Amino acid sequence: MKQREKRDISIWWAILPLVLMILVMIVTVVKLEQGPHMPLIVGTSLAAIVAWRHGFSWKEIEEMMYKGIRLALPAVVIIMLVGLVIGSWMGGGIVATMIFYGLKIITPSWFLVAIALICAIVSLAIGSSWSTMATIGVAGMGIGLSMGIPAGMVAGAVISGAYFGDKMSPLSDTTNLAAGLTGTDLFDHIKHMLYTTVPGLLIALGVFTFLGRKFGTGEAELTSIAKTSQVMQDSFIISPWLLLVPLAVILMVALKVPAVPALIIGIVLGFLSHVTLQGGSFADALDALQSGFAIETGNQLVDKLFNGGGLDSMMYTVSMTLVAMTFGGILEYSGMLRAIMNQLLNVVKSTSSLIISTIGACVMTNATCSEQYISIVVPSRMFSKAYKDKGLNSKNLSRALEDGGTLTSVFIPWNTCGVFIFGTLGVSVVEYGPYAILNLVVPLISIIYALTGFTIVKLTPEEVTEMNAKEERLEMEAQLE
Repeated sequence: MKQREKRDISIWWAILPLVLMILVMIVTVVKLEQGPHMPLIVGTSLAAIVAWRHGFSWKEIEEMMYKGIRLALPAVVIIMLVGLVIGSWMGGGIVATMIFYGLKIITPSWFLVAIALICAIVSLAIGSSWSTMATIGVAGMGIGLSMGIPAGMVAGAVISGAYFGDKMSPLSDTTNLAAGLTGTDLFDHIKHMLYTTVPGLLIALGVFTFLGRKFGTGEAELTSIAKTSQVMQDSFIISPWLLLVPLAVILMVALKVPAVPALIIGIVLGFLSHVTLQGGSFADALDALQSGFAIETGNQLVDKLFNGGGLDSMMYTVSMTLVAMTFGGILEYSGMLRAIMNQLLNVVKSTSSLIISTIGACVMTNATCSEQYISIVVPSRMFSKAYKDKGLNSKNLSRALEDGGTLTSVFIPWNTCGVFIFGTLGVSVVEYGPYAILNLVVPLISIIYALTGFTIVKLTPEEVTEMNAKEERLEMEAQLE
């Protein structure tokens, strides 16, 4: 078969699949109130046609999709394990115990502030927003709903706290990735992020304090909380010993035990708790792992809180992740994303526009490639030279990557982070988006700093000399090889 000639994809052809996908997404999700799977498949199909038209064979296009899926496989494994964790912890009474004691010690008016701070501390210690949301976040949702607080507000507070800790932790994978790809010292990178992230957290806590005022401790709220607590006591064995299970998982992750074995141990402990303490049969415990835990108490709120989890509950999330990554794979490996990025670079004239373009590129990559890691990797490659040419320290780039990439991933319903939150906390982007305050304001703070020049660090003459010498040395080594 004759080899087809490959041609560069122009900016107009590159944005066509993206524009069509977004238009179909708006009609399907907003007007028809359906899931985002079909719009992503439409976008993938058109992207494949554009790639084929520019000389790529169908075999090459398939390989692009497979590469995209491979990037998401670690996330898929975590998503499935989280479904098993939730099912086993529901059946084992672990979630009920966390909610029961949470209702005892946290008042409704301060709950949003408290859960944001707790999630921030846990995520800072373990370096993982996902693990924090899958443990503390799930319990926090139950506590907040029991207090009559809207699900979107609770999820927004959980997300704000979890992403603060994830972003500022030296154990975080995205934090290490952004520092490593830009050649920035890890702790210089973290210290530079303090300027945007700490004000973002303070603003978030201020908003949550204001929102919490409407949830007082009136007689109606106290009666509802007492009734919910009593139903939980009647339905589960509540014991402080069960709190050791989430503490064990958090401690393992903090001690750098990989997430997969740590979650598996959490699943085993939840399964044993279901069989031994709660008196469930092996069949019941296995069914909770597969189909989710089911209970009928006659109390609508308690039934809503504790019916869920299991592997099956995560299949919607898994399928959306896989479909989204096929779309992202074609855009990335066919050169469409590069064409869009190059167009962005063409309009960069100043330091402020360079940083703002970096943040915008991260947001766009989150929307097109559906994976926050790619939103850090691709813009870091595309903008690295531009930062050097303008004499900017690499920590400006690493901070912009996190402010624009890590934090905005939660606002894209088909991004792996958006689908994980929906599958884990049971709340859609439309509901929690307005209340994920930290994730909203930090990119805006970063843009304000870019426009004013505040905290933008230039390279010193010594650093420029050292950088040039390093590049010359690497070039000589490459020639010798």
